[in-house]
Amino acid sequence: MVKEIYQGRIFKLMSVTKKLPTGRETTVDVIEHNGAALIIPFISADKVIMLRQYRAVIDKYIYELPAGTLEENERPLNCAKREIIEETGYSAKKFTKLGAIYPVPGYSTEKITIYKAEQLCKRKVSFDADEIIENEIFSKKDVKKLFITGKIIDAKTICALAFCGII
Repeated sequence: MVKEIYQGRIFKLMSVTKKLPTGRETTVDVIEHNGAALIIPFISADKVIMLRQYRAVIDKYIYELPAGTLEENERPLNCAKREIIEETGYSAKKFTKLGAIYPVPGYSTEKITIYKAEQLCKRKVSFDADEIIENEIFSKKDVKKLFITGKIIDAKTICALAFCGII
């Protein structure tokens, strides 16, 4: 049984009755999400673009990597190509898929596909109206320092940095 509770701009909240592998039934709250793409933009072999972005939900600025929600039926790579331009003002000639994560599988279907972007070319930045973003370029060593000192707290960013061996 599936009951839609809420339809938002980027996700749906559902109450779903599921049959477990044990045969027992349970009801779970599920956030249905199209998924997302995250990009690690390398300016050079040692330099990475990080975003300092205001997140209204937690009312603070945090360091993170560019990412965005997939539009309906959009492929993750196409989303990555769109988001890197929108959030950094660069496009990339080379994308390498590093992997994918489910950031909160206890209640969300969101799957984030992670890409390394290289051979960047300057473009015009075009933030969404609700985005407050500053781009900063860091060496891998400085990114690691940000993480060690607790300045990188975004889970998807931490996972992506681990995928490429920075932390």
